[in-house]
Amino acid sequence: MIQLMQQTWQKHRSLVAYLVFGGLTTVVNFLLFGLLTSAVSCPYLISNVIAWFGSVLFAYVTNRRWVFTTHAATTKAQIREVASFFWYRALSLGVDELIMLVGVTLLGGNALLVKLIDQVVIVLINWVFSKYLIFK
Repeated sequence: MIQLMQQTWQKHRSLVAYLVFGGLTTVVNFLLFGLLTSAVSCPYLISNVIAWFGSVLFAYVTNRRWVFTTHAATTKAQIREVASFFWYRALSLGVDELIMLVGVTLLGGNALLVKLIDQVVIVLINWVFSKYLIFK
């Protein structure tokens, strides 16, 4: 039984770690967004970009170290990895901004509620980018 549990953990470790750290990244993003829109009265699309930047920094460190455990051997390889990570996250930011624009401006939804729904989509997109394109 213990061996089966260990095999299952080894097989799904990166997915479980991604869900944990993806969840924490979402919390960072959501808290920054909420703070900026509510406490500072920053416009929601600008708050979204600032929250994106903070959460992407958090995500890169946690994804590299604990989720996909990559060890870029050279400085050039590490720069390529960072650039790739930010490039694909910028693509998902485009989707993020579009969802926010449609949900808040066009449909009149509450920004925090739209942001919460939005983050589910973004976490899934970022998993695919990270697993198959960035930390391969």
